[in-house]
Amino acid sequence: MKIVIAGAGEVGTYLAKMLNKSNHDIIMIDMNKEKLQNISSHFDLLTVSGSASSIDVLKEAQTPTTDLFIAVTEKQETNITASILAKKIGAKRTIARVDNREYIQPENNKIIKNLGIDSLVYPEILASNEILNLVKHSGLAKSVQFSSGKLTLFAIKLNNKSPIVNLNLKEVTKFHKTEDARIVAINRGEDTIIPRGDDKLQKNDLIYIVSKSQEVEKIIMLSGVNDHELKNVMILGGSRIGVKTARHLEKDCYVKLVEKNQEKGFLIADELDETLVIHDAGTSSEFLKNEGIAKTDAFIAVTGNSEINILSCLLAKKLGANKTIAEVENQDYLGLAKNMGIDILVNKKLIAASHIYSFTINAEVLNVECFTDSDAEVLEFVVHKNSKITKKILNKTKFPKGAIIGGIVRDGKSFIAVGETQLCENDKVVVFSMPEVINTVSKLFK
Repeated sequence: MKIVIAGAGEVGTYLAKMLNKSNHDIIMIDMNKEKLQNISSHFDLLTVSGSASSIDVLKEAQTPTTDLFIAVTEKQETNITASILAKKIGAKRTIARVDNREYIQPENNKIIKNLGIDSLVYPEILASNEILNLVKHSGLAKSVQFSSGKLTLFAIKLNNKSPIVNLNLKEVTKFHKTEDARIVAINRGEDTIIPRGDDKLQKNDLIYIVSKSQEVEKIIMLSGVNDHELKNVMILGGSRIGVKTARHLEKDCYVKLVEKNQEKGFLIADELDETLVIHDAGTSSEFLKNEGIAKTDAFIAVTGNSEINILSCLLAKKLGANKTIAEVENQDYLGLAKNMGIDILVNKKLIAASHIYSFTINAEVLNVECFTDSDAEVLEFVVHKNSKITKKILNKTKFPKGAIIGGIVRDGKSFIAVGETQLCENDKVVVFSMPEVINTVSKLFK
């Protein structure tokens, strides 16, 4: 596939990294020559220096023969203009990053399509949805639903009280006595393991599990992880992510939103119905203690400043917050923050890149999720008639070692894949995969 990426920022760079492993022809456009030189020294791609909203630059980047044009510069207007022009001069499909909620309203879909933009990506909305999935269960480090909630992939960090520590996967299956869940990956230190039956679980492992959605709470309990009901939430930062998260959570629990800008705080208070908006920096131990941080089920730091988010989460955790979530946009800080003890890290740019990546896979994919904690990705494939994956039962199929099938939805019913499973046309299949074998996996479903 020939792909043009407009914008050499963090979203564009991460996309280039993901796509570079799948043998696509990539051309990147940016006005910053230094950024382009740095990217081209790390990845196998071509670069064009100039404005993505210039017709001459788009032509130089071979846009008229492009399969997919992705505009992810920092400027929404540039992305929209570039996508419209790219479609007019021949690009088969266009995607634009936006930061205005008005554009993604369903009633405006037809207008956007008529302009020549096939898809819009709003990173803040995607990040907020990620946070909302994560706070539902305090014991989870990750939670993603597939097939309208029929299957759930979630992550649990094992502690020394977990009864499944020091058991291998065969023993875990025997221990649980359930066929409704499957461990599909283990994150151990800096390594991601696609496990087999003899792999043994260890303390501090982050394990990824695919389960029937109705079985999630049962699996959490069996794993020995504490899962508290969400009653009190504190959000630091009146960003778009913070406000959207508060708007959804205030319906079911008590929410405090802390914003240091008083004028902005008044506007947010008018927008939210049940949330208590507090004017403060929110980063002192005295303030957090006075606001009952010790009784807070989830502390969510989304100020837009990675350093403040990390430090405030560490302080909140020290003072008794049950679960901490930090928005960390500086990718250099992700590994450091993870090792400091923050429960969950959210990076809206990586989430946006994952969403866009699904459009580049050479098979029908309903969903793609990438993780800050792991190198692996999880994809939801649709099985097509006569695809290779339907020819044999799974344990007779040459499935790459770096990937594993977790769950399947067939005719509205979900079940966990086993060796004797035979996939059928229109099945929806959740696959956990290392990036380097995704292209091989997608060929089986094509």
